Amino acid sequence: MLHAARELLAVRSPLDAELMVSELLGTWWGERAGRPVGKGNDLEELVGEGLVAYAAGHQSAPALALLCGVACLGTQRQAALAEKAALALLEKDIPRPPWADQVGAVEAAECYINSDPYGDGDEVVCLFSYAGAEPHALVMTVDYNTQGALRDGWVTSQVDTLLERCRQPRDTAFGAASPPEVRQLLSSALGITDSAAEPPVTPSFAAYHAFIRARIRALPPGRPARVPDVRSRRSARPPVGPEPASGWLGVQARQRAWTGDRRAMLVVEFLASDDAEGLSDRQAASRCTDHIINYGCEQDFGRPLRMSPAKAERFLLTWLPQKIMLTKAEQHAMPHVLAAWTRWAGVRTGLPEPLAEETLDAVIGAMETFTKVYRDPASFGLDSRLVARLLPDADLEALPRRAFAFPVLRGTFDGVDLATLDPTQPQAQRTLLAADHNDANGRPTSEQHLQRHVVLSDRLWRGDPPELWEAAQRMLDRGQDRHAVQHTLMYVIRDAGDDPAKLAEELAKLS
Repeated sequence: MLHAARELLAVRSPLDAELMVSELLGTWWGERAGRPVGKGNDLEELVGEGLVAYAAGHQSAPALALLCGVACLGTQRQAALAEKAALALLEKDIPRPPWADQVGAVEAAECYINSDPYGDGDEVVCLFSYAGAEPHALVMTVDYNTQGALRDGWVTSQVDTLLERCRQPRDTAFGAASPPEVRQLLSSALGITDSAAEPPVTPSFAAYHAFIRARIRALPPGRPARVPDVRSRRSARPPVGPEPASGWLGVQARQRAWTGDRRAMLVVEFLASDDAEGLSDRQAASRCTDHIINYGCEQDFGRPLRMSPAKAERFLLTWLPQKIMLTKAEQHAMPHVLAAWTRWAGVRTGLPEPLAEETLDAVIGAMETFTKVYRDPASFGLDSRLVARLLPDADLEALPRRAFAFPVLRGTFDGVDLATLDPTQPQAQRTLLAADHNDANGRPTSEQHLQRHVVLSDRLWRGDPPELWEAAQRMLDRGQDRHAVQHTLMYVIRDAGDDPAKLAEELAKLS
């Protein structure tokens, strides 16, 4: 990489220099060091800081050029180390590259958002220059069907041409946005991308990642303008009208507005509509509608009425099979309920008829695939009654960690029929765990030890924090005994006390 950095000496444009350094830093972006993600395990830190240290030891113009670039584009720690090393080389009269002063003079200008007609995503356009010289635009794509991840980015110096094309009449909604608002949107989206185990990005994204991160930092901070909530908080009637096209903007206000009562009212209104008249099993239809609304509120940024082909397919073919346990009746009803919901929601939000028809076609086209990809836990040979006790909330994703937390759910212990106990109740949890820890001679475990197991199992049941089950899986995958894994987790929880950050940090170290 230091050898490749010699090309930076032939570059005069600070923009070209930054893009070249960004591509270098993107070589290892998204890769992991074969260990759990956590402090010291991110290759961007391990290799990046190693590269800075290596360059610092070479008294050469390419080394200084590379350090100048990393000082602007690296992580905060990389940037600080690179700046310190670059100053040391300058003191030794190593010639600096011609663009070195300009890369530190980046100024943000106007920002724009171009929203997809379905609301599936935003194209964010941010304008920058080097103290007024060499203007350029960074265009980034935020995908709301992948939890709002930032999935693509590219740069152009043809700013006027870009804006002219964006302003031409089209289906998308293009308009100006405040830079602090855009900074918050992009910071949230990039955070989702960076934290994903398999980031949903384009092949070229890694080369732009460091550049994008640096440009987001260059946007002015500040409190974004509050999105007004025109709905009365006392009204039980959900809003009527178009869903917001942009997912991140105003998301917290929208999610707060969708209370349990409002969601229930929306179910009632849908089931009473002409579109839902053909749904024969009303009870199954009601439960299916609950899942559709909850998905829209929690996974689609507080937009339960928004529908699109991509959203419908992701809900039906990916999220439901992975997250929710449906009964046989609900499995049969779900595609038909989703089709009826698509027609009803499209009218309520004013979705243009061609787009509504395209969405409905996507739902109908996915019906056969849904019956193939969805799997009832009973099809794996699991006892349906045991599964029902572990999943009273139908959260299919929770099944393995809850079975890990409470492996004994039937039999008799101390005169109690374990099959009658509800694992959601504290006293029942204690009895189930006591049965699990009773040794072969009938001697119960100590009260203090049992209480630690209760705390751990309760956290695993609720998935609080998510890192707890992730750490358990890593240790189990390495062949550790289930009970030994539980003991390790118990003592990590004890030592972390009430500090969530410390708990997450210690869990990340477990493997």
